[in-house]
Amino acid sequence: MSTPALEFKELHLAYVVRGVPREVLRGVSFSVQPGESYGLVGESGCGKSTAAYAAVRYLPRNAKILSGSVELGGRDVMSLGTEELRLLRANNASIVYQDPGQALNPTIKVGPQLAEAFTVTGMSASDAAVQARAMLQKVQIADPDSVLGRYPHQLSGGMQQRVVIAMALACDPQLLILDEPTTGLDATVEAEVLDLVRKLRDEYGTSVLFISHNLGAVRSMCDRVGVLYAGQLVEEGSAQEVFDAPQHPYTVGLLRCLPRHGSKKTDQRLETIPGFLPLLGADLPTCVFVDRCPLADEICRTQVPPMVDLGGRIARCHHTDRVHDIAVADLPKGTASTVDRTRDPLLQLRGVSKTFHQGGKQIKAVRDVTLDLFPGETLGLVGESGSGKTTLAHTILGIHAPDQAGTLTFAGTPLASHTRKRSDDAIRGIQIVFQNPDSALNRRHSVRRIIGRSLRRLAKVEPAKIEDELHEITAAVRLTDRHLDMRPAQLSGGLKQRVAIARAFAGRPRIVVCDEPTSALDVSVQAAILNLLSDLQRDGDTSYVFISHDLRVVRYLSDRIAVLYLGRIMELGPAERVFDGPHHPYTEALLSAAPSVEGDTRVRIKLEGEIPSAMNVPTGCVFHTRCPRKLEGDICSTQEPPLNPTPDGGVIRCHIPFDQLGGGPVQVELTRRSGDV
Repeated sequence: MSTPALEFKELHLAYVVRGVPREVLRGVSFSVQPGESYGLVGESGCGKSTAAYAAVRYLPRNAKILSGSVELGGRDVMSLGTEELRLLRANNASIVYQDPGQALNPTIKVGPQLAEAFTVTGMSASDAAVQARAMLQKVQIADPDSVLGRYPHQLSGGMQQRVVIAMALACDPQLLILDEPTTGLDATVEAEVLDLVRKLRDEYGTSVLFISHNLGAVRSMCDRVGVLYAGQLVEEGSAQEVFDAPQHPYTVGLLRCLPRHGSKKTDQRLETIPGFLPLLGADLPTCVFVDRCPLADEICRTQVPPMVDLGGRIARCHHTDRVHDIAVADLPKGTASTVDRTRDPLLQLRGVSKTFHQGGKQIKAVRDVTLDLFPGETLGLVGESGSGKTTLAHTILGIHAPDQAGTLTFAGTPLASHTRKRSDDAIRGIQIVFQNPDSALNRRHSVRRIIGRSLRRLAKVEPAKIEDELHEITAAVRLTDRHLDMRPAQLSGGLKQRVAIARAFAGRPRIVVCDEPTSALDVSVQAAILNLLSDLQRDGDTSYVFISHDLRVVRYLSDRIAVLYLGRIMELGPAERVFDGPHHPYTEALLSAAPSVEGDTRVRIKLEGEIPSAMNVPTGCVFHTRCPRKLEGDICSTQEPPLNPTPDGGVIRCHIPFDQLGGGPVQVELTRRSGDV
């Protein structure tokens, strides 16, 4: 066999905390062959990122190798000198980090930063500038010249991530380490980025270590998968085998946390893995998963489980013969629908638009949006980055004032254009849960102070009753009393998001805007948050505007779905019909791009060209420049289609008649994703 591109050999690694070594990786062994994609999955805190950093020796000073080794292309990484290690990192391996905001220098424009990634390989400055622009086009950034001239903070999270990926690909690395590379990307861009990585792997024999919470992306991208828990590899095998027939209870638990194809909150609740990960460096003398495992018995508590060879795949478990029983067990019953369409809409938007002005040009971020939100309803907003989802949400909240022609009505009362002009009831009635709780929560304040402030300012709770209300709201979001005196930095990502949800619900809102609330969370925490949102909606008759790039999550939680493209509603209707069809050609492309953990045989509709800039919107149908079902003649390019009503009470903006939209794409390039059955 050829030398592995990356090989871990019984690596035991610890972080020294207050003089005590706390083990993080516990005898991890796996290899990535040349040209292979290897996926590493598990909850946050299982050691995935530590393994990635160990591969190129990007470890903090308090990291200590207790035993074992890591080899990159046959060379022991831990024994390399400073200059050898620098050359290895510059020419042989690249990392795409989870948080692009921290990977980019905030004081330098994107152009020089990206060009530098090419100049360090020996390229001239002029050639590097040309390649920088070309690479931005490859990662599907519209208007690359404008992006090259901006600072990182002027880009969206998804655009920042694409810039970082472009930088990582500059040296055509032998090993590409992707640490949550698609967290902030929408489905179509995620598919394009993964296609780009596959192409690089196929053309240059690049090996890929792919770390992600998105198990569907892992299945579509990877040849083999390793499952980490508490720093130990508990299962490994081909992606198809691991996801279709898991042989470890932890792998089963991860997969049962995901919304399955076509599942809804009213049909079944998502299963969550009980308990919590062991603390960093905890003594785990037997099975590392024993405290959370539904199959645990006396042998699990007294004997180290063997690594069982299952014919080409392995699992570290005493009870591999019983795992199938929990994999096929029924899921908990769902939450009854709270939608009441017999009542007046809680929120009404009529002809709402939002135009920004930049450099003397108009950016029409939202245009002529009309929709209703009923009590107890969840309205999902989907679309690619730049489609206007967040701008529309901020307009509803009063963060952005809409253009004068549009009107917003809340509970039958006109909403003022800006938060500063709204009544306390209107402000309290519409709250938001942001995508990143780290940015949304004051890191200097305790949980008690963060939530207590909302109780005082929004709910107007009397000081004497604050403590009782505080315990009630924290209990509702499954936080304990010990969390109240902690600061955000002391909490996991899932717990921080629970604090953000508690703060939003502290004022007893009637509408909560959820802007990507689970995108940065692993699947077990995501399941707990989605169940929590369902419970809070049921108990409080709350309505949600739910924004997400994860289409499975949107379908699971939403009653109706609105599909946006360049600020316009292209489709609005019941979740089942929007997903199952007939649907708009743009919706069809979005759904085909979403990776599936079930490994279905869908073909991907590859949209041609880039997303047009909002500064230069196409004439006619704004989607016609990329539409795979564009009609003959010039009707699509010259005439904007109206919002045509559908039989189920929805609307579709398309020249193609509704009864002909279910016929499938016409003359469209179809590509089958690797990993599909």
